[in-house]
Formats: sequence, C-alpha cells, structure tokens
Amino acid sequence: MPPMPVPSFSPVVWAALAVFVTQGLLMAVDEFGFHRRRVVPRWERIGHPLDTFTVLVPLALTLRWPPAPPWTILFFALAVFSCVFVTKDEWVHARVCGPSEQWLHAVLFLLHPVVFLVVFLLWRADARLWIGMQTVLVATFLLWQTLYWNGPWAPPRMRTAPR
Repeated sequence: MPPMPVPSFSPVVWAALAVFVTQGLLMAVDEFGFHRRRVVPRWERIGHPLDTFTVLVPLALTLRWPPAPPWTILFFALAVFSCVFVTKDEWVHARVCGPSEQWLHAVLFLLHPVVFLVVFLLWRADARLWIGMQTVLVATFLLWQTLYWNGPWAPPRMRTAPR
C-alpha cells in the first residue's frame, strides 16, 4: 500500500469533517447520554457493536483497494447493507426509548448514507489519511461498545438487563 499523502483541506475534506464531527457528536449524546439513563437490553448491547462493524468494513475496504470496480460496487453494496442493518433495533427502541432518543436515532439514520457518500468522495480524492483517521475512530468506538456494555465492568443493571 502506498504511503498516505499529506493532509489537505479541500472542500470535500471540509464536508467530510463536518459530517464526521456531526455524527460523532450525535453518537456521543446517544452513547453517553441516553444509554446511561436507561437499561440497554442484551439485544441492543450486541446489536450496536454489529451496527458499528457494518460501518467499519466499507471504511477499511477504501484503505486497501482503489476506487474502481469491483471495489466501488462492493463499497456501495456494503454501504446499503449497513444503512438497512442499523434499522434492525427500531422495534426494541420503540419500546425502551423516549421521544428525544428516537428523534436522535432518526437524525443518525439520515446521516448514515451521507457518511458513506463523503467517504466515497474522499476515496475518489485519494484522501486516505482522513479515511484512515475515521476508521481508527470507528474501530475504537466498536471496541468501546463491545467491551463497556458487555464486559464484566458493565454497569450492574446492564448485566441483568432483559433480553
């Protein structure tokens, strides 16, 4: 793999950063605000890291392969799969979340395909450094979700939460 280029701040990069920061802030409100105010059922504690994994895979693909077929086709297939997959918990959320959290989820669902669009644009612009940084953040968040909500140090009420 060729070395990553020096970071540049093209309009595509600025747009991507705006989308990444917005999504990150909203995810932080969900993770560190709403999820700590209620019991997170087992299904959600397993499902949320899987959601994050479906984002991580297409990001990682862009770091390894050029933005050309068949990789672009695979990227969009994985992006569409992720956009559909993240909606799987909405039946659980309808039961356990308040209106504010449900609204936040709706905004995150709207942002989800936009994230993939800006990643694609960065990929086409050969801005691997920015994709790489986002990939590291997403992988770190995946580890956090997996370990914090499912490990032995999870809040006691989470370890006994309903399925």
